[in-house]
Amino acid sequence: MMNKILLMPDSFKGTISSLEVCNIMKDALKRRFPQCNTVSIPIADGGEGTAVSFVYALGGTMEKVRCKGPKLEDIEAEYALLPDGTAVIELASAAGLPMVADNPDPKVTTTYGVGQLIGAALDKGANKIILAIGGSATNDFGCGIASALGVRFTDENGNEFLPTGGTLAHVRHIDVANADPRLKNTELICMCDVTNPPYGEKGAAYVFAPQKGADNECVKELDAGVKSICNVVTADLGVDVSSLPGGGAAGACGAGMYAFFGFKLQAGIDVLLDTVKFEELAKDADLIFTGEGCLDSQTLGGKVVSGIGCRAQRIGVPVIAVVGGAKDGAEAIHDHGITAVFTTNRMPEPLTKDTEKCKQNLKFAFDNIIRILDWRK
Repeated sequence: MMNKILLMPDSFKGTISSLEVCNIMKDALKRRFPQCNTVSIPIADGGEGTAVSFVYALGGTMEKVRCKGPKLEDIEAEYALLPDGTAVIELASAAGLPMVADNPDPKVTTTYGVGQLIGAALDKGANKIILAIGGSATNDFGCGIASALGVRFTDENGNEFLPTGGTLAHVRHIDVANADPRLKNTELICMCDVTNPPYGEKGAAYVFAPQKGADNECVKELDAGVKSICNVVTADLGVDVSSLPGGGAAGACGAGMYAFFGFKLQAGIDVLLDTVKFEELAKDADLIFTGEGCLDSQTLGGKVVSGIGCRAQRIGVPVIAVVGGAKDGAEAIHDHGITAVFTTNRMPEPLTKDTEKCKQNLKFAFDNIIRILDWRK
């Protein structure tokens, strides 16, 4: 007898949103177990859709704000304000790569608008900021955010300016004296799913900037700029972020948020699970379903499926992962608290065909999983 089931899938990237996956699963469960309490929590762990996921799980509102985009254009962006006063802000909502898809340039893009969103949330009385930093178009060390919140950057002549990826090397001094004082009494968390340092071969520029439009020469320039401002941070703020794990996230925004304001860098899935009080929610569950488009080595590195599996394993709740496909080595997921894995693709077909049938395949696979559970009654 199934009394309570949690649905906590990630999106199947590019095909089905996490909310759509929840709805497909929920419909199948209601047909077989109409009396079961089915709790849906669509997961997004730091990229686009994160704010909405929190509101869906916990309630609250999406707040609209006029702010600046990645090239200082006027835009309207949203953030989530939860009932407990937590604001969930996506960096991608005001500095996301899709916003500059036709002309990406990490030398000139800025996170300034993201800082405006944080300021707007503080104006609304937010007592905790969760900043989801996935999907950025920037490499500005978070200087745009900092500038919008009162941090001053000056060049060798003492002139104040707004640093971007291409001008980080011009920063000679950083003054945080006039930073928004409300931040000192606000819990500050970055959802950060990479461990890359700010600069170097594994840093922000070399690993991520090519995805944002940077060629080889641009990458070298961006990397030098990040290294330069890290040295200024050490000299002026007394904080060494040169090797900070996760500091290279979002164009070294992770390092900047840590240095300027003391943001804690935490894995996105852990932030979400802590916020929804996962252990309390799951302690009386009979089963948890999770999933994603492809189970691979990244899954094992603290992503949604393994994050949920590990936490569920500690409290003895079984987890089934329903995924589009599973690559070699995916069986290691069983060591991360996943009881069983089911793939949805039915026939060996080209990816385009599988993508077209993704929802249909998910419905078929999940219905068959539920049939097994129903048979066990």
